[in-house]
Amino acid sequence: MFLSKRSRPGEAHGQGSHEVRFTKVTIYLVERRMGRSRRRILTNLARSKGFYVEDILSGTVTHIVAEGNPAMELWLWLRAQGLPLPARLEVLDISWFTESMQAGEPVPVETRHRIQDSSQQLGTVLTSRVSQYACQRRTTLDNRNKIFTDAFEVLVEHLEFSDSKGPCLAFKRAASVLKSLPSTLRHLGDADGLPCLGEHCRDIFECGKCSRVEDLMCNEKFRTMKLFTSVFGVGPKTAEKWYHRGLRTLQEVVSQPNVHLNKMQRAGLLYYRDISRGISRAEADAVGRIIAETMHCISPSATMTLTGGFRRGKAFGHDVDYILSTPESGAEEALLLRVIDRLRYQGILLYCDYQESTFDKERIPCRRFEAMDHFPKCFLILKLDAMTVEDGGLQNNPEDQRGWRAVRVDLVAPPADRYAYTLLGWTGSTQFERDLRRFARLERGMLLDNHALYDRNKSILLPAKTEEDIFAHLGLEYIEPWQRNA
Repeated sequence: MFLSKRSRPGEAHGQGSHEVRFTKVTIYLVERRMGRSRRRILTNLARSKGFYVEDILSGTVTHIVAEGNPAMELWLWLRAQGLPLPARLEVLDISWFTESMQAGEPVPVETRHRIQDSSQQLGTVLTSRVSQYACQRRTTLDNRNKIFTDAFEVLVEHLEFSDSKGPCLAFKRAASVLKSLPSTLRHLGDADGLPCLGEHCRDIFECGKCSRVEDLMCNEKFRTMKLFTSVFGVGPKTAEKWYHRGLRTLQEVVSQPNVHLNKMQRAGLLYYRDISRGISRAEADAVGRIIAETMHCISPSATMTLTGGFRRGKAFGHDVDYILSTPESGAEEALLLRVIDRLRYQGILLYCDYQESTFDKERIPCRRFEAMDHFPKCFLILKLDAMTVEDGGLQNNPEDQRGWRAVRVDLVAPPADRYAYTLLGWTGSTQFERDLRRFARLERGMLLDNHALYDRNKSILLPAKTEEDIFAHLGLEYIEPWQRNA
């Protein structure tokens, strides 16, 4: 018995044995927004009805069909492919394809089917240069559209509480685009042609405020959820549970005997007054000196790098993030554990949540953005003495006479050959990292996370010693950390 060889799911198929009936029409289905599985199904449907469908975009294509792609984004993507776009090329909405499948032949193209090149209609040069991807935009801390982005961020917070991922991501992208603009939007027309700005932004642009945001700021549940989730170790689900129990203040949470708190939440409530306040750059540097001295006593050749918002140029942050690196292969976890032990011995370790390494060097990057990396890491609360802080001292209340404060510190220790990927991932901002991974997947056929960059076409992990190497692999111009504040 001979068994036929099956193609793997997702593998591109040729025209095969299907007869081509309509030789003057060559279709290309855009995978962006449509998805790989749906594209494969529609391709097989069209071929079964006698249409010729190309698997790759080439100069022979006569009809490009897209689904759910905004005109601006689609045309920017088409131009980025570097192919000449002939005048006879039709760029069409999925409705033309659906009607053609129902008719069993190509239906005449009408104006309603066409996806017009909206960039030709833009009134300003500004909007035609704004990419849909944050990793192709330079965004400094000089936000000229704060009135809009503040409103979007309130809506993002509300949607995160209700686990509405789609709308939440839409507002995050909109805020990211507005932060990157070099000038302030004055009226609704200024937003024409900008990517990621939909109807959900219209009322804010028209009157400079949003009634929905104003209602949220006065809403008891929103304010209570915001308070509870500001506690270290408390997420939206726990906050929701506490709210439905009738709790409204942190004092009520602490005093309720039937509220079970884990170790992290107990520490978060115990040191809430300190860790809910911002950390200054001077305090972050003081923490760095303490950890560096401790680390060099253990391994003189080890190095340490400040990441997160401070690396992007921020003056304040909610915690301090450092990457520990050692040239000794396989010694990362031991180094991190010994640093923790010494901090504990010095009496400055107030809390520690250590997560051991689960890193597999053969594992390809994860597509899920929220997934944590697998390197050894720890989430600490340290006691920072006022005497160790230069340039301004502690960010304490004037009436606080303790002479110290608690600060949140995160440490991660990747292998030396994955340092560049960890540095890129831990630097942020969140939207920049999300769009960088989305760009890698959709535009380059690659998978990126804090561990590696995987080329799906070549089936290899790409090495990188620096962040510049990673950008080069992706065909992107390198963007400095202080220009990633999307």
